[in-house]
Amino acid sequence: MTHHKKIIDYINKVVTLTDEETAQINACFKAIKIKKRQFIVQPNYVAEHRYFVIKGALRAYVIGDEGQDHTIQLAIEDWWISDYNSYMFQQPATMFVMALEDCDLLQISFEDEQRLKMMNHKFETFFRIMAERASAFMQKRVILNLTKTAEERYNHFMDNYPLMVRRVPQYALASYLGMTTEFLSKIRNQKVKRKS
Repeated sequence: MTHHKKIIDYINKVVTLTDEETAQINACFKAIKIKKRQFIVQPNYVAEHRYFVIKGALRAYVIGDEGQDHTIQLAIEDWWISDYNSYMFQQPATMFVMALEDCDLLQISFEDEQRLKMMNHKFETFFRIMAERASAFMQKRVILNLTKTAEERYNHFMDNYPLMVRRVPQYALASYLGMTTEFLSKIRNQKVKRKS
């Protein structure tokens, strides 16, 4: 399956594209390859693209005043990633977005996305639905972080994203779940003991 076919299939689950609309989408998304540990967004530079993951895993994170890093977003195949605040408002980024594996991505520029949305209500609808889903996901995540224990957050993540758990390094997963790597190890060891 070609990279562009993957995104067309993804978009067609939300809105049905004609051949002409498919060609317009294909013209706006550029295939890129990035290596493990390569950055696609860095603080103080404007995030000019949003990325659709064809293959690979990525992590978006910030570094706090004490040097502690906090994972804001993870992404694997069929997920999107960027520093959205920077991308949507075209202002300097505050996050790093880094590849956790070698990746194949499709990128769209802010200008091309705006042009697509002005050109056709279907594109407007697609990107609006993506924004609504991302907003609902983020709210759910904040509520989980505020109301659940570390172990409950880990169990929820395991149940909902088992593929992600196997792909993402333990330090990144711990940071995403709001705990130390040591504490995550302790939770995992207790689960193994309970099973045996």
